[in-house]
Amino acid sequence: MAKPEIRYVCRLCGRVSARMMGRCPQCGEYDSMDEEILTPEPPVNSKKGQRGLSIQSKPMRLQEIEGGLDDRIPLSMGEFARVLGGGIVPGSIVLVGGDPGIGKSTLLLQMTMVMAGKTDHGRILYVSGEESEKQIKMRALRLLAADERKIKSLPEDLFLVTETNLDVILQHITAVKPDIVIIDSIQTVYMPEINSSAGSVTQVRECSSRLRELAKSSGIAVFVVGHVTKEGVIAGPRVLEHIVDTVLYLEGDRYQAFRLLRSVKNRFGPTSEVGVFEMRGNGMVEVLNPSEAFLAERMVNVPGSAVVVTMEGTRPLLVELQGLTSPTQFGNARRTPNGVDFNRLLLVAAVLTRRLGLHLGEQDIFVNVVGGLRIDEPAADLAIAVAIASSMKDIPVKADAVLLGEIGLSGELRWVSQLEARLKEAAKLGFKTAIVPRRIRRGEPWPEGINVVEARSLREAIQFALIADKKEN
Repeated sequence: MAKPEIRYVCRLCGRVSARMMGRCPQCGEYDSMDEEILTPEPPVNSKKGQRGLSIQSKPMRLQEIEGGLDDRIPLSMGEFARVLGGGIVPGSIVLVGGDPGIGKSTLLLQMTMVMAGKTDHGRILYVSGEESEKQIKMRALRLLAADERKIKSLPEDLFLVTETNLDVILQHITAVKPDIVIIDSIQTVYMPEINSSAGSVTQVRECSSRLRELAKSSGIAVFVVGHVTKEGVIAGPRVLEHIVDTVLYLEGDRYQAFRLLRSVKNRFGPTSEVGVFEMRGNGMVEVLNPSEAFLAERMVNVPGSAVVVTMEGTRPLLVELQGLTSPTQFGNARRTPNGVDFNRLLLVAAVLTRRLGLHLGEQDIFVNVVGGLRIDEPAADLAIAVAIASSMKDIPVKADAVLLGEIGLSGELRWVSQLEARLKEAAKLGFKTAIVPRRIRRGEPWPEGINVVEARSLREAIQFALIADKKEN
């Protein structure tokens, strides 16, 4: 009998080493190498060693293949369907990641309960490796507690099972014959023939590959829940994200009610799409107008408050961005961003100090994006700068104005993408003024219902944005 092979694999990047290392040479993380014991592979000509999507596969002409763009399973949850590209594609495998307690299991259970209650969606199998069947039912009853009539008519086509052995899970799938399978979570599933603990790099990779083969050969849509590390990436090797068809991240502050379901990879639809939900006692509730929700508690005519229109995929969102300056009590002034990039804040503060003469070297600067959102695009530079200048001068920003523009190191304003869609969303919510960079070429007219003010530099934009006299508020 051949001797088992021992190797060490980094749980973050998947780097394989023949000896134990305190630091991974690829990703540079400490204490990330896990020991794995591998058994010899069976002979290739044996039945157990045969792998593939289908033994009877054969090439087909493109025009002979059935199916098209509309071959999707419809979803009643519009925000979920938006992120997936219009619905669930049969035979696809979707990875859903997020921080612990953010609502991944709640969202998927709620989706399956809605779909299983309709006769045209077929059967759904929910496989849990962390909760028992009774615990899942308790959560389902809690989600339906808002309407007692629904408790008496729980969906009959939703099957629950607690199992971590992948071979047994595949047997359950064969017996139930579902159209959709939920695996919660992939870190708890293991293959008995691999001598390593569940959640290791090898187990996660091999189990995901088997589930992908199942999806492609049978047409079953598979949803896989993945844990997230402290760095904010899905636990396991990066190859896990390459195996699946779609990668979704459920984001949001655990102490905030809003949750963002973001698509970072989608073979069947647009990427960088986002769906907005609100966590309530009866589960995830869709937010059909996120901009209005994010601005609901905004105080107008308050120094340091500005509104920016950010793009989340193809959806424009209006978000309040707050800035605060305070004299520093220590030797070095602090720069504290929440929801914006730290380097962008440093850049904006440097431009305000150098080009506009604001004495920010002795001021602590705090910038916050309301609602737990994170803005990475440079289109928010102008709103950050105006919020800081408003707080520094103690002069409010015009309440009906939105600000858009990227700031250059010379203090100039640069153009941003999809400006027309942003302005239409602002006009729809009642904003009357938009301060944007001056366009070089005159093209289509600006959208109706909003007064567009073009500014060449940051100094001009701040003059337009701030209320001229504090008595006006």
